[in-house]
Amino acid sequence: MARVMSISGGAALRSEAVEEAASRVRAGGGAPLRLSVLGATGSIGTSTLDLVSRHPSRFEVVALTAQCNAARLADLAIAHRAKVAVIGDEAHYAELRDLLAGTGIRAAAGATAIEDAAREPADCVMAAIVGAAGLKPTFAAAQQGARVALANKECLVSAGEIFLRHVRQNCAELIPVDSEHSAAFQAIGRTAPGSIEKIILTASGGPFRTFEKKRLERVTPEEALQHPNWSMGAKVTIDSATLMNKGLELIEAFHLFPVEAHQLEAVVHPQSVVHCLVMLEDGSVMAQLSHPDMRTPIALALAWPERLATPVSRLDLVALQNLSFEAPDHDRFPALKIATDALARGGAAPAVLNAANEIAVRAFLDRRIGFLDISRIVGECLEKAEGSELINAPNTLDDVLAIDGDARRMAGALLPG
Repeated sequence: MARVMSISGGAALRSEAVEEAASRVRAGGGAPLRLSVLGATGSIGTSTLDLVSRHPSRFEVVALTAQCNAARLADLAIAHRAKVAVIGDEAHYAELRDLLAGTGIRAAAGATAIEDAAREPADCVMAAIVGAAGLKPTFAAAQQGARVALANKECLVSAGEIFLRHVRQNCAELIPVDSEHSAAFQAIGRTAPGSIEKIILTASGGPFRTFEKKRLERVTPEEALQHPNWSMGAKVTIDSATLMNKGLELIEAFHLFPVEAHQLEAVVHPQSVVHCLVMLEDGSVMAQLSHPDMRTPIALALAWPERLATPVSRLDLVALQNLSFEAPDHDRFPALKIATDALARGGAAPAVLNAANEIAVRAFLDRRIGFLDISRIVGECLEKAEGSELINAPNTLDDVLAIDGDARRMAGALLPG
């Protein structure tokens, strides 16, 4: 599968509007950059707004969205003087409306309203809605031809070529927010695509890196949510524990960067200091290092090609003493291999993988299945899909959403009870 586009050597695409917007944050001068945050109450959203609060003259908040936390959304909208606040769950609209009464902030609710918020005129949209629910809003954000700071995995995992074609057609700019892809983006720099031999993404190994397989059968959601290095939302934290997160990131990297699937690799790096390594044809290895704090890649996505000061702890290499790397164990953590197999299959397989994983993770968090059942259910769902029409490659966003729905039902049928 060939990528529609690549962000090697800079942004995916830059329009005149994006160039003008980028210049607004340089050296802190000029008009503020207009920013919308989709998924404002989540981990990425709150980290983004923390940076905004530290540089109030450089940003103007346009729209904020959340799914169901109306009180928190209202607090953020008031604190950042947003123009629009949208709650996805319409049952919470009255609460949001009342909390924003008299503030001049427009309140709205529902999935369509979130898409409308993504289309509000802005220079940059932080796309941080987790899961397939973020597909339509992120596509809507790209229609502006502005910058999309991409923290939603599903746009590339489930709809990779379709999404990138959409970005290109609208002359938008795509900057990755995942720490690993942000690191690759920086490490590649202006390297000629043909000079790249391999891109290596690192994984912390999660909280169960040293657990025996028998012990993994008994782990609880509470244990799985205790990530050793990163502070993330529940879904991503569970994916990190299974190593599915790294598999999804390899699929994303395939679409983002000028490499083939066999040029992508994952290694376990428990310290989470080196986020990506790019191996070049002359034997050089370029790496990006930073403290494990999402505010570093978020700041880059907001200010690129400039840098934005952050309060992130600075690395003390002497105190670290060592950086270690090890191969992932596919027997104890089969999710990574399942994901790379889905990438190799192509077609709808990555979309099926993602949908089945969302269902399985939710079932684990609800204590309906065990930790090792997550990967088992995803693998079984992919095998069932292989023999059905479900595996046909999608051509449009509607195709992707239909595949997503069918895969969720298929995965749901595999759950106990």
